[in-house]
Amino acid sequence: MGVEFSMVLPRRSYTVSLVRQVLAEALRVNGVCGDCRFSILLTVSEACTNAVEHGAPAVEYEVTAEVDDESCLVEIADSGSAFTPERVSLPDAESESGRGILLMRYLADEVRFLPAQFGGTTVRLRKWLHNGDSHEGVGCGAGARIPAMLG
Repeated sequence: MGVEFSMVLPRRSYTVSLVRQVLAEALRVNGVCGDCRFSILLTVSEACTNAVEHGAPAVEYEVTAEVDDESCLVEIADSGSAFTPERVSLPDAESESGRGILLMRYLADEVRFLPAQFGGTTVRLRKWLHNGDSHEGVGCGAGARIPAMLG
């Protein structure tokens, strides 16, 4: 079974939780495990938060998602100012923000920052959902390692 959806949302903070709710239900319907679900929801929340906080002058952003038996693919696109992730420095230990890209890269199996079709940025996130031993580092379980990474 697969689920696809697309949402165009205002650049308002409340929309991040709305995206989480819709995506959480799509993941639940597809039987995605708890750790994997946590990783996906946190990763997508970080990308949506970045679109809300840094997507100016755009007034809205778009989220598209495809969840099937193999993977969860989510794209978050805004038409704000172009973004170059290589120019973002790593946060220091005392920083209260700035960990979003680091978390995305750690928790997702694919993270790409692409120029959006009409300006701005599209963040493409993919998490593989299978748990085979031959796919080390892919699938569920990354969520348990977050405290060590942030500590």
